[in-house]
Amino acid sequence: MENARFLECLAGDYGRIRAVAPGHLEAQVPTCPEWSVADLVQHVGAVYLHKAVTMQEGHRPQDWPPAGLNDEEPVALLDRAYADLVQEFSKRKPEDVSETFYEPDQSVGFWVRRMAQETVIHRVDVELAVGAPVAAIADDLAVDGVDELLKVFVAHDVEKWGDDYAEVLGGSPGRSYAINADGASWLVGTSPGRFSVSGGPGMTMPDISRTDVTVSGTPAALLRWMWNRERADQASAVTVEGDPGALAEFRRCVVIATQ
Repeated sequence: MENARFLECLAGDYGRIRAVAPGHLEAQVPTCPEWSVADLVQHVGAVYLHKAVTMQEGHRPQDWPPAGLNDEEPVALLDRAYADLVQEFSKRKPEDVSETFYEPDQSVGFWVRRMAQETVIHRVDVELAVGAPVAAIADDLAVDGVDELLKVFVAHDVEKWGDDYAEVLGGSPGRSYAINADGASWLVGTSPGRFSVSGGPGMTMPDISRTDVTVSGTPAALLRWMWNRERADQASAVTVEGDPGALAEFRRCVVIATQ
């Protein structure tokens, strides 16, 4: 996806949060059970501000959050932080250097992508919490979101923090997973200390005769399934076929990487 497209999606999903959250700040968020809508909106605002300060100062702030941030009215904080974030993005090119948590990509463009993906997931959280219809997630954003979760979050996390996955992957017999969305497919492999990902948008899926688990759905359905943002009272829109033990291994890796 192009930088301008990420910014377009970010603006739309911020606007959706801004439209549905007021008046429902006390509602509990079913997909983040320890949070109210106020907590979630405050979190999104704090994340935006953290990235704006990261770009302003040239490094991620270590003393965070700043004094008084948690005392701000959540919607006002969201508005202020979003304005600061997009202003900082407008001053820079995607390829400009910015410190990130993902060593292979230390760029402003990384944060543009990350904030678009952060916002769409939390937009769904707010909609579920207030009982509003879940607005459509564009296919290109959803495919990119699945790709980001698998590669930037899980595969990178397993490589960097292998000890955190010792319990779930230490006894892995070696498993494979085919993940299929409309227009994109991924092949995931697990084994002791390993979580590999190949394929993705614009890439050819490696040939493999069989997998332990196959997961299929629309891009939006897959993104929500991956991030555990499905409605508990509705049947999943994702089809899962294969070994339950292998599926549990995969899901546990995702939870560790995203918690």
